[in-house]
Amino acid sequence: MKTLAFVDGQEGTTGLRIHEYLAQRGDIEVLRIDADKRKDARERARLLNAANVAFLCLPDAAAREAVALVTNPNTCLIDASTAHRTAAGWAFGLPELAPGQRALIRASKRIANPGCHASAFLLLLRPLVDAGLVPAAAAISATSITGYSGGGKKMIEQYEAERGARLDAPRPYALTLAHKHVPEMTTHSGLASAPIFMPIVGRFYKGLAVSVPLHLAQLNKGATAEQLQSVYERRYAGERFVRVLPLRDPATLAEGQFDVTACNDTNCVDIGVFANEHQAIVMARLDNLGKGASGAAVQAMNLHLGVDEGLGL
Repeated sequence: MKTLAFVDGQEGTTGLRIHEYLAQRGDIEVLRIDADKRKDARERARLLNAANVAFLCLPDAAAREAVALVTNPNTCLIDASTAHRTAAGWAFGLPELAPGQRALIRASKRIANPGCHASAFLLLLRPLVDAGLVPAAAAISATSITGYSGGGKKMIEQYEAERGARLDAPRPYALTLAHKHVPEMTTHSGLASAPIFMPIVGRFYKGLAVSVPLHLAQLNKGATAEQLQSVYERRYAGERFVRVLPLRDPATLAEGQFDVTACNDTNCVDIGVFANEHQAIVMARLDNLGKGASGAAVQAMNLHLGVDEGLGL
């Protein structure tokens, strides 16, 4: 029998992309809500409870309301909002986060899809904290450059309608130092305090790269760039969606720049270590609409259903 899937919030950027993934699948039947009933709580509740897997592509408050509508214990919810990413009882939907994470996702009926910036940051930091190279008490900062699709429909419309220097230049944002991904970046990295996080949006549709600068002398175990590289290679050995670039990747250095868009239209993450004798920058790039959002949700669904993790991706 086919798995019944429902996307609550199917008109948003993430919801539309999930529909594209699911439309290619012969093992999935997508339940759809009539356009005039998208805000009808009774109809939404009916579809949420009829689904084997329901994706919540909603603002935080609406996602919490949707959860309250679910009474069927067999419905698995995958929430793409930030509402449940650090909540008790919810599995964090990043399978590559740490050993045992896949088992949590398989077993849970409540899965919180990670944020795009957070996914890249966590895949960089968590292995280094687990290996004891980055102290949990370390003061960490991170910068992310992202395409404008990460801002959703409103920002996409703004960039596609307006020209001029104001939007042509990269724009740092979240200047209150309270970006909505910071709580999950802190909780799931193993850090004792929140990183200083600076996201920047540019005039390109999609693609994202997070960079974290490190002073090697401030790390544990006399850390070297080679040790950082070794930790990543061990942690991600055998991962189909995480690729560790060669140390000081010659292709990147020959180009003279790190291509933020190189993972677009894939579910992959590239991780690179660039360093001199005293300092390092670790970097991760992904498609903010793929592995950073919709692709991650489908990957989590596959894991939960016990099918090939990369099916449809």
